[in-house]
Amino acid sequence: MIAFLRLIRFVNLLIIGGTMYSVRLFLITYEKMFSSELEKPLLGRDGESFDFFLLVISTLMIAAAGNVINDYFDVRADRINKPDKLIVGKTINRRWAIMIHSVLNVLAFVIAIYLGVRNHTFWYLFIHLVSMNSLWFYSLYLKKQPLIGNFVIAGLTALVPILCGVHFYIQQSLVWTQSTSQTAFSYWFQALIADGNFIMLLAFFAFVNNFAREIIKDMQDVEGDGKIAAKTLPILYGQKVSKFWAGSFLILPFLLFTSLFWMHQTEISFSFGEQLEIFFPVLVSLLMDGIAILLLWKACSKKDLIRVDKFVKLAMISGVLTSLYWYLMWMR
Repeated sequence: MIAFLRLIRFVNLLIIGGTMYSVRLFLITYEKMFSSELEKPLLGRDGESFDFFLLVISTLMIAAAGNVINDYFDVRADRINKPDKLIVGKTINRRWAIMIHSVLNVLAFVIAIYLGVRNHTFWYLFIHLVSMNSLWFYSLYLKKQPLIGNFVIAGLTALVPILCGVHFYIQQSLVWTQSTSQTAFSYWFQALIADGNFIMLLAFFAFVNNFAREIIKDMQDVEGDGKIAAKTLPILYGQKVSKFWAGSFLILPFLLFTSLFWMHQTEISFSFGEQLEIFFPVLVSLLMDGIAILLLWKACSKKDLIRVDKFVKLAMISGVLTSLYWYLMWMR
């Protein structure tokens, strides 16, 4: 059982599920606070709640299947890169791994069909099929190519909050109304959420951090990837070029947040303490990215790169859970 949970990356799945539900809680609360024109809420209804639950389950199944097939094709490289974490071919038979992958994808596909028929849309099926096939081709071929494999995985990570937005759009979308008594807190939320900007910002953050993290992971796995003739960025162009690419992407969230902050700073004034309270998880995330950049610049060994990877992962967790933090602030 433990081997199976490690194979599907259970902790990562929890983060994905937590991200989706935190976005949902945030949007439900925002709707209740600022969508007074709606006679009945579009979110949080019994049918919609169950549909969203199924969407989360199917998303986790696809992610789990992707992890399984990735390990299946990576056996040779993993014997060198991480022999202590090798599962397929050691703890779980390769045939069982393929069977697990197939069953998870079939179940997710069935759920997508159900959601599509129930909601009269092709979007669920389309996104699920794109995700399944992308993960298969990534594991089989794209992972061995420079940058394109990193781009695909980062894009699929960014798709998680976007999928929440697609779901709510399908549920007849949201109707936002201006609050007559705007506070600094409500102003920022309306500025970020309008026209889906909040979800797109969350997706952008997930994309750039995960893109950088994938490059850092490739830097860790140079020895094993070289044995299977992979053409990753570190193998083709070296560690210095890879550090430049990863560092450049890690600094993008800081540049974006700073730009947005100064663009809106003149439109409303609030105290320094309020700013810290509202943007606390964002600042923590930026701090983790900053530490990761410094450690990456000095990294000389695989152990150093693993430490960098941990800080990037902490930045991602803090960033994607910002919506949950804001939801909890609203509920105080």
